[in-house]
Amino acid sequence: MAGLIRRSDIDELRSRIDIASVVGDFVALKSAGIGSMKGLCPFHDEKSPSFHVRPQVGRYHCFGCGEDGDVFTFLQKMDHVTFTEAVERLAASIGFTLHYEDGGAAASDHGNRARLLAANQAASEYFIEQLTSAGADEARRFLGGRGFDPSAAQRFGVGYAPQGWDNLGAHLKGRGFTEAELTGAGLLSTGERGSSYDRFRGRLMWPIRDQTGQTVGFGARRLYDDDKGPKYLNTPETMVYHKAQVLYGLDLAKRDIGRGRQVVIVEGYTDVMACHLAGVTTAVATCGTSFGVDHIKIIRRVMGDDASGLGEVVFTFDPDAAGQKAAVRAFAEEQRFAAQTYVAVAPDGLDPCDLRLAKGDDAVRRLLRTKRPMFEFVIKQKLDTYDLETVEGRVAALRDAAPIVADIRDSALRPAYTRQLARMLGTDLDEVSRAVEAAARRGGGATETSRRPQPGDRAPSPEPQTAAEQARPAPVAVNITDLPTATATRQERDALQAILQFPVLIGRDLIEKVTSSGFSNAALAAVRDAMARHLDEYVEPGWVAVVEQDVPEEYRALVGQLAVVPIPERPSRQPEIYLRNITGEIYLRDLLRRKDQLIRTLQRTDRIAAPDDYRRLGAQIAELEAERRAFQVE
Repeated sequence: MAGLIRRSDIDELRSRIDIASVVGDFVALKSAGIGSMKGLCPFHDEKSPSFHVRPQVGRYHCFGCGEDGDVFTFLQKMDHVTFTEAVERLAASIGFTLHYEDGGAAASDHGNRARLLAANQAASEYFIEQLTSAGADEARRFLGGRGFDPSAAQRFGVGYAPQGWDNLGAHLKGRGFTEAELTGAGLLSTGERGSSYDRFRGRLMWPIRDQTGQTVGFGARRLYDDDKGPKYLNTPETMVYHKAQVLYGLDLAKRDIGRGRQVVIVEGYTDVMACHLAGVTTAVATCGTSFGVDHIKIIRRVMGDDASGLGEVVFTFDPDAAGQKAAVRAFAEEQRFAAQTYVAVAPDGLDPCDLRLAKGDDAVRRLLRTKRPMFEFVIKQKLDTYDLETVEGRVAALRDAAPIVADIRDSALRPAYTRQLARMLGTDLDEVSRAVEAAARRGGGATETSRRPQPGDRAPSPEPQTAAEQARPAPVAVNITDLPTATATRQERDALQAILQFPVLIGRDLIEKVTSSGFSNAALAAVRDAMARHLDEYVEPGWVAVVEQDVPEEYRALVGQLAVVPIPERPSRQPEIYLRNITGEIYLRDLLRRKDQLIRTLQRTDRIAAPDDYRRLGAQIAELEAERRAFQVE
């Protein structure tokens, strides 16, 4: 059994490896003078680059957080591997043969990160081979129907997992991998009786690679009608695959992202393929999760997103409700970028893959030329949710949109957006200006637009305060006892208590309905908004803590109280039914509110002069009533 790696081999390998090339897989580096390069530190969040690399010396140092080391240290910390694994990986990357001392400690070889990566790579090769087999006709038809020929499949490593329970497992066990390793890599699942089977069966397979090009997991698309699984199935969380910390296509896009200081965020694997084949080689996508803070940190490092703000981040969203929610979630974190953020939506509502298929490569390239600033896009979305024909609607819309304008980082843009908001509302410019200024004094609104602290964030360096800022009182904490006793507020409070304390029992579908409903109390609305932004984490043990960190400081105590205040119990009622009923009341109340608004609008609409509007409003009222009647909690 192998022992310690010879010191002479380690020294020789260190001299042969270019540390700038290794670091460059994670960080966009640029010249910082003779013999030095710099970029944004991968170990802490920063706006200006303080992470320096000296290739000749083979070392790096961050003047912001103090991290320091050589190429082996860097790889250990970035990929969470042992020293031996870091040395072995770098040796393999340049074909360098290592020698081991006799009698030393055994080199780590089984059950670790390196073995899981090797299993994933072997699985990827197997899937690619299977794509050309006779049983993969449906997979090839799927690709061809979306405009991808065999060369495109080869470029992106697309493969096929054959139907059957143990094809992959048997193949990889024949290659020397153990069942424990294959399960640890997420390639095998375990049944109720303890037997293992292939996780991916009868599906089109995309390898998900990290920034260095190593396959860490897979995304699998359903092909057959008798497959009752989800449309897309990803590798579960493993030692090497963390969905919140990986972006599909980044290994192919990173160089052009750093060179052009632009990244395009799309929604799926086929969209990434379509963009790259059309010449938009900076496209990436998330893998089975919402775009979040960890993704932003990765992109900023790769793009070199420093305080100059010269970069571009372009989001493409579907025009449906899910796409709009994704846009709002992305906007909630927009201020983490120094770069300018944009939204591009195809006129026909097509995603990049369908757009390329329908109108060709040039249409995909033109899509980016139609991008709109994200602030403009989100303001328009906000206003679309209000009835601007009424005074009440315009006032509410202004109250909701003013914090967005107030949050614009570039102060030179605020006056122009203030004027634009006034035109869109049909409201006096002075009134809109006062609302924006008031929102700015409050530090933004209690909506998705404000920058929220995230778990794991480092505390920012304190900025000098102006006299006005020093005189401004700290926000007053809101406690549950401070909430009004009105019936509407009590219903909202009870619903949020139920969701925070029993999220699994309430269920995602009902939680989504409640968190998209209108609330009358601002403090409870802020808690609702934080829940909506972290809905993907509702089954995680730390969900309450995540929500608590996401709300404004004055509402954090309220979240903790809502999560622990007992919910009254009565022996005569079933807790599950009661909890779902008090939660469902909020959604039913919101349906009735929306229906009443439409009825009032219908009453003001001239049936003769505007017959189309009259019919449309009538149809919408009927749809809401049908939805109300169909909604049943228990």
